[in-house]
Amino acid sequence: MPRLPLALAAVLACTACSGPVSSPEASMPGTPAATASGDTFRAAPAARPADAPQNVVLFIADGFGPTSATMGASAAEALGRDWTLGTGLIGASETSPSEGRVTDSAAGATAYSCGIKTYNGAIGVGPDKAPCRTLLEAAEAKGLSTGLVATSRITHATPASFAAHVEQRSQEAEIASQMITSGVDVMFGGGLGFFTGREDGRDLLAELRASGATVATDGAGFDALSSTPAVAIMAPSHLAYEVDRDETDQPSLAEMTTRAMDLLGEAAGARGFFLMVEASRIDHAGHGNDPVGHLHDILAYDEALAAALDWASENGNTLIVATADHETGGMSLGRDGIYAWDPQPLLDANASMERIAEQIAGGADPVAAVRDGLGFDSLEDGVAEAIRGAASSGDRAALSTLVRDLASEPAGIGWTTGGHTAVDVGLYAWGPGMERFRGRLTNDEVGRRLFAALGLTP
Repeated sequence: MPRLPLALAAVLACTACSGPVSSPEASMPGTPAATASGDTFRAAPAARPADAPQNVVLFIADGFGPTSATMGASAAEALGRDWTLGTGLIGASETSPSEGRVTDSAAGATAYSCGIKTYNGAIGVGPDKAPCRTLLEAAEAKGLSTGLVATSRITHATPASFAAHVEQRSQEAEIASQMITSGVDVMFGGGLGFFTGREDGRDLLAELRASGATVATDGAGFDALSSTPAVAIMAPSHLAYEVDRDETDQPSLAEMTTRAMDLLGEAAGARGFFLMVEASRIDHAGHGNDPVGHLHDILAYDEALAAALDWASENGNTLIVATADHETGGMSLGRDGIYAWDPQPLLDANASMERIAEQIAGGADPVAAVRDGLGFDSLEDGVAEAIRGAASSGDRAALSTLVRDLASEPAGIGWTTGGHTAVDVGLYAWGPGMERFRGRLTNDEVGRRLFAALGLTP
């Protein structure tokens, strides 16, 4: 079966870079990833533990804090369905970067991918900006199959931190260039804009096909994927929020997870595989203080986790670890001294704030877009007038605040920030080796224990 070339640490020589962080030799196809001094990332493996799993799946729910977990559990109860995360809570991850206490996704993901703390914005590099050996690269070097799944652009901070090395997360064109030679057997997500129509004229999808990969750009192509290397980049930017997703156009996170595990399991056999799955858009909804997008993506995340556990139950010898890189939004269940929280208004809604804004920008009646998107029968005259006024004046901030409050207040939800917070995030684990993740661990320690679970070293 064809396989993409082994991972490299490409030279960071682009207009957005301050200088190279790896040796010139690393830019040659087929060269193993290297540090700035030229030493390869192929460190000797650690002794394989007796309880070592054959496969490891790491779920990262971007922006998913403890309140998000309670929100999801309440909604699952209201829907009469299982809450899978509730079966695996085993500890907590402390999320600070190397400087300060509040991380971004790049530093947070690099802590898990490399087992080190680094600065905000860093993708697969340490505080000294030298490339760090990632768990995916170490697994590849050992002969395991590897995969990345995300509902964001596949070049976004979290997936990028496992398969690329750049000084700043904004260098997504360079990240895409590195990812296509990273050796990853499965890549599912969005971000077509960084693979085709590039300023440098390269068509990275054509290069992937030439290397032997099967490439899909829509749901139908995804459904046809049957062997590795398999790449599905199914949106110009991020994939849709779950509440907005067209089932005929984009697969769910659960479908992508199951397909990735099937493909990797078949390709790897007894060698095993490592897969990272990111529920990316939980974070985006947190930034936008959008409780509808946040909740529906949380439920989609839990469904994906349930699908992975079903696969592990059927196939065996698979460790599943789930955590987050940080919390986003500072969300509360209960607000303004009112002792109430009800998920039903959010479950009744059928559009994210992003989709409502797109509809209004596309010429839809703003009052109808808000009313229907949030599942209301009607809006009070004063509210409708305020929506029309904000929309007609082009005051996007005012309109966003109106929609946020209309969505949040009936559910009893409050927000404290449009950014990240320093709160610890939950740590969940199932399967062989799960005990090593018990307790409160720093995020870099979680990363090192993921390496150890496969008998690897950072």
